Amino acid sequence: MWNPGRLVLEQIVVRSAVVYLFLLVVLRLMGKRQIGQLAPFDLVLILVLSNAVQNAMNGGDNSVLGGLTAASTLFVLNSAVAVVTARSKKAEALIEGHPLVLIHNGKLYDEMLKRANMTRHELNAALRQAGCGCVDDVQYAVLENNGAISVVPRDR
Repeated sequence: MWNPGRLVLEQIVVRSAVVYLFLLVVLRLMGKRQIGQLAPFDLVLILVLSNAVQNAMNGGDNSVLGGLTAASTLFVLNSAVAVVTARSKKAEALIEGHPLVLIHNGKLYDEMLKRANMTRHELNAALRQAGCGCVDDVQYAVLENNGAISVVPRDR
């Protein structure tokens, strides 16, 4: 797949880009969680993923220049994705998804909870943080694109 005549740095840039795009797609498909809300197994997965893709990016080049090239490529790609999602609603929806309404007027939408791979325990913890004791106390709760749960209490 890789032409041996190519410069090693070009290979690192291409390899890093391929790995970045692959991880972007996989992590997008996995769902929404903030880093602070990661379960221990989610954190372990991310750490193991970073180790697993390292060699795919650097192709065995463990030099400082190779590492800086891979890191620079990832920063540039991440910035490009940020610019594209800021300028295009379609790209934003594709890459970041849409917020999910979990509760509206005290009614819990179980299908949305399942779609978000979220447990009732996680939702109840977010409700308690917002000062709501139960689902009936909630005007609406939304799982935002960044994984945070926004809760608006009902006026009583």
